[in-house]
Amino acid sequence: MNIYIGENIRRLRLGREITQEQLSAAMGVSCAAVSKWERGETLPDISLLPLLAHYFSVSIDALMGYDAARIEEEIRQFLEEHGKLFREGKKEEYTRLSEKAYREYPNDYRVMNYYMWDKVGDYVDNDPEVLLADREELLEICRRTLEGCSDAFLRLDAVNMQGKILHAQGKTEEAMALYKREIPNWYLTCGQKTEQLFARDTPEYAHQLRFNMLELGAFTVNKKCNELWYCSGLSAKEKGEAALAICAALETLGRTDYCHETDYYLCGFASVMARKLQSTDEDNNIIERLRRISEDAKTRFMVHDTIDQLAKEILSYDFLELPWFRQARTRTSATGKPEPGSGQPTSQRQRRQDESER
Repeated sequence: MNIYIGENIRRLRLGREITQEQLSAAMGVSCAAVSKWERGETLPDISLLPLLAHYFSVSIDALMGYDAARIEEEIRQFLEEHGKLFREGKKEEYTRLSEKAYREYPNDYRVMNYYMWDKVGDYVDNDPEVLLADREELLEICRRTLEGCSDAFLRLDAVNMQGKILHAQGKTEEAMALYKREIPNWYLTCGQKTEQLFARDTPEYAHQLRFNMLELGAFTVNKKCNELWYCSGLSAKEKGEAALAICAALETLGRTDYCHETDYYLCGFASVMARKLQSTDEDNNIIERLRRISEDAKTRFMVHDTIDQLAKEILSYDFLELPWFRQARTRTSATGKPEPGSGQPTSQRQRRQDESER
């Protein structure tokens, strides 16, 4: 049976807003001892269990965490259901779900994170009035996350929220300075650092280099769609014509022997632009041409998938979040571990990918 006493001590302490120093003084131990308990490096002396249970007003069984496995399973189910609703675009439903989960598990950092971002409408196009109206609650979640959470992604999300609130207050320069100080730049990503682990004449280096290139390429395609749609100053018809011109250029590049991955970018670009144009009064002819281009590129890339192992990995991760890729993502990777989108809870990274397309 797993013992979760360290996690429970931390959860109970934070729930009562007690510092490690206060708890250590009450238990007659050092602050370092409390820190080691919470990190799972050591366990409290058995003689302290009744004192700890009394201090937190819980039973010894609850302190030991015999019900923690059940709680963890309930949170896992919440994350999975939330991810499903998020991908289906059911905003009201997944927002209600996160509100309910936050009431039930107010000290779980994952739940806190989902609740916080659902409250403000996720990562993009946040309403400044909402940010300011809920400023105190949001900043308190950020403070608790930064003080007590060790998950790097959740900590970065807390910094992100702090920056958004500063921007809503009209303190944009402070927000940008915060991001530059606390959030790594493009060259400090996990992909870049993984690539640099290997010598350049090794197969591992070549694999990671291509993988990084494909992910960055997909990222660039997404940004190009947004640039064309929001920043070009073109009419809907002109945007459609520009999209077709870009598709023609990608098709030309894809006909070379060294750029098979271009079909993946082409499929994503054409598909996203077709969906964006569908929300306008644009001529269906352009929309249908973009859809055909996307389908043809998909077919070519699926054929390439049969001979290129890395192409199969792209199908597993799907950086562009294409609906037809999601069906293929039910498979598992070569390691036997389920890949993102294969029924596992949606990660914060995936939330960003999903939201960036909307």
